[in-house]
Amino acid sequence: MNEALLRDLVPAVIGVLVRRGADFASAEDAVQDALVEAVRAWPGDPPKDAKGWLVTVAWRKFLDAARAETSRRRREERIDSEPAPGPVDAVDDTLQLYFLCAHPSLTPASSVALTLRAVGGLTTRQIAQAYLVPEATMAQRISRAKRTVAGVRFNQPGDVATVLRVLYLVFNEGYTGDVDLAAEAIRLTRQLAARISHEEVAGLLALMLLHHARRPARIRPDGSLVPLPEQDRGLWDTRLIAEGVDVLQTALARDRLGEFQAQAAIAALHADAQTAGETDWVQIVEWYDELLRLTGNPVARLNRAVAVGEADGPQAGLAALAELDPALPRHTAAAAYLHERAGDPVTAARLYAEAAQAAPNLPERDHLTRQAARLNAQLRDNY
Repeated sequence: MNEALLRDLVPAVIGVLVRRGADFASAEDAVQDALVEAVRAWPGDPPKDAKGWLVTVAWRKFLDAARAETSRRRREERIDSEPAPGPVDAVDDTLQLYFLCAHPSLTPASSVALTLRAVGGLTTRQIAQAYLVPEATMAQRISRAKRTVAGVRFNQPGDVATVLRVLYLVFNEGYTGDVDLAAEAIRLTRQLAARISHEEVAGLLALMLLHHARRPARIRPDGSLVPLPEQDRGLWDTRLIAEGVDVLQTALARDRLGEFQAQAAIAALHADAQTAGETDWVQIVEWYDELLRLTGNPVARLNRAVAVGEADGPQAGLAALAELDPALPRHTAAAAYLHERAGDPVTAARLYAEAAQAAPNLPERDHLTRQAARLNAQLRDNY
């Protein structure tokens, strides 16, 4: 098989799909899938018309993906935006697909990436942002995963930990991104919790419920973000908070702490505070210490630095932040917030403006831009 020929044909095949009505990203994904088919099929039966073969297979892949996306959105539309507690429906094929895509032949990281793309409905760019890697790197990782499982029988389900990681990332994208996947992730996690007794499944469900409970207060009518300290806590869903806390307490009682339980404990402390000023930041720092002991996650270290700034003062927070990689997502925004609290509006305004340029989505960029404008206006008024 001539791999150079395949590479040369890719732009032309993508162009054909785009002219037929596919968007560029979907066309690119479909051509990647067709290339995996070519790697599998061509050595034994090479086509006479390589380009025509790729166009036919890629277009079929695109149509299959479009149908799957339509089906997924229809499932979401059948779900209330605030998932109800209590008994859940029988496990459907979606959850089974999550387990099958977490195939033992793949590494956990590749399984998560493949499942997010193939079942979760996320784009390669969204997955790359979740993993903190360049989009091209993630595209290569997904392509390798597809090649690995090409021709493999999907009769060996993957492990629970990988499925939980996928559900967590799908929920996060639904909660903070452009596509509303949060309710679907909660629905599937409820099914999983009803199916197996597992502390981290319960921890993830509690975490989702506690975050989802705050959702009505996160966005103003004009679409702008409302930071946690400024949120109207009367809009928080106390029913979901109560359920989340109950699920978390049951999981913690088993004394087998995992990362999702630790994150849920932090969310529960935020939910328990009647006002922002009553937040128990000392306990939150302690839970971040537990989370870091379990994972060493760099984003958790960043969040811990902000929590230290609340518990011990902004200078302590800035000292903790100084130990971290400045390239971390939202590092500059955290530094801006702590500098403002430390009484340095000049530095804070500059950092807010810098953070806005690197924001991962439009609402966050607008929020950071407004923060910079607010401080610059105050500085002009004072001079």
